[in-house]
Amino acid sequence: MMPDHRHLDSRGLKLMRKRYRKEKRFKIYCVTALILACLFLVLFLGDIIAKGHSAFQQAQIKVQLTYSERSKEIPLTAVKQEYTSILSRGWFRMLPKKLNENPELLGTSQTLWIVAKGDVDQYLKGKPNSLKPSEKELVDRLKAQDRTRFIFNKYFFLNGDSKMPEIAGIKSAAIGTIYVLFLTMLFSFPVGVLTAIYLEEYARDNWLTQTIEVNINNLAAIPSILYGLLGLAIFINTFGIPRSSALVGGLTLGLMSLPVIIISSRAALRAVPDSIREAAFGVGASRWQVVSHHVLPMSIPGILTGSIIALAQAMGETAPLLLVGMMAFIPEAPSGFTDAATVMPAQIYTWSAAALRPYAERTAAAILVLLAVLILLNLSAVLLRKRYERKW
Repeated sequence: MMPDHRHLDSRGLKLMRKRYRKEKRFKIYCVTALILACLFLVLFLGDIIAKGHSAFQQAQIKVQLTYSERSKEIPLTAVKQEYTSILSRGWFRMLPKKLNENPELLGTSQTLWIVAKGDVDQYLKGKPNSLKPSEKELVDRLKAQDRTRFIFNKYFFLNGDSKMPEIAGIKSAAIGTIYVLFLTMLFSFPVGVLTAIYLEEYARDNWLTQTIEVNINNLAAIPSILYGLLGLAIFINTFGIPRSSALVGGLTLGLMSLPVIIISSRAALRAVPDSIREAAFGVGASRWQVVSHHVLPMSIPGILTGSIIALAQAMGETAPLLLVGMMAFIPEAPSGFTDAATVMPAQIYTWSAAALRPYAERTAAAILVLLAVLILLNLSAVLLRKRYERKW
C-alpha cells in the first residue's frame, strides 16, 4: 500500500521518490546477480555433461582370436598384426589368465568384441585423436563392415586407474573415498558433538572458553592445505601412520571437519528453548539427564545436517590429501585402512593432468559422478532438516 503523499512538501516528495528509485535499482541488481549465477551454473554443468557423457560408452571392435601357446606368452599374437595397433593392450593382458582357466581353448578360434584403443574410441566419437591415416582407414573399413559398436562402459566403474585410458576406471578411487569418509566421520562426529555439548551445556563463560570458541571459528576458515601440513606432521612423522593410506587421509579430513561439526552442533543445541531445560531441572533431573533425554534428541536433526554438510565438504577436498601422499597412481582398490589409497578428487586431478586425450572425457565423467554424490548428500541434509525440524 503506497503512503499518502498529500501531507508531504515537494522536497520530501522528491526524497521519497529518490529512495523508491534506489530500491528499484537495488532489486534489479539482485535479480541480475541471481540470473548470472544461474547462467554460470547452467553453462558449467552443460560443459561438463557435454564433455563427459561420452565416457559412459566404450568402443569395441569385432575380430577373430586364435588361441595358441604363443598367444599365451605374447597375447597380441592372438589376432592379425594389422589389428594390434587399434585394440586395447589392457584387454589382452587378461588373455593368459583366461587360457590358464580354460586350457581347452588352446588350438581353437573365436570371434569376439574387443575393447578398442583409446584413440580409436575418440575417433569413432568424432573427437580429436592421434591415429595415423592408415589406422583411420582400417577403422573406417571395419565400421563399414559393422564390426565396430558402442556399449556401456562398465570398465569405468569396475576398474581402477590405468595407464591405458580405455580401461581406466574409478573403482579404486571410489572405494578409497568410502574408506576415507568413514574414518573421517568415525573420528570427527563423536569428538565434534561431545565438544559442542561440553562448550554449550557444561563450560562456564570465561576467558578460556571464549578463547577456545574464537579459535574454533578461526579454524573453520583457514585454508584446507594447512590441515594437510598438520596431518603430515602429526599422523605421519610423529605417529608413523603409513603414507597414502586411507587412515591418514581420514584423520586429516577429520581434523578439517571438526570445526564445522562443532559450530553446527552448538547452533543446534542453542536452538533448543531454555524452558525445556528449566522444566527438566524443575522435576529433579541432573545435568546429564537434561542433555541426554531432552536437549540432545531435539537437536539431532541440526547436528546431522551440519555433519552431512561437513562430510560433503571433506569429500571434495584435494589439497590436504596432496600432502599426505594420496595423489599416487593406485590401480588396485585398497583392502584395508592402512593400504595405499586414493580418492575421487585426487583421481580427477590426476586424469586432468594426463597428456593422453582420452583421459579428458573420463575426467569430466568422474566430475559428474562426484557432483551427483555431493548433490545427494546436500539434498539428504535438506530433507532431513525439513523432516525432523521443530519450530519453537
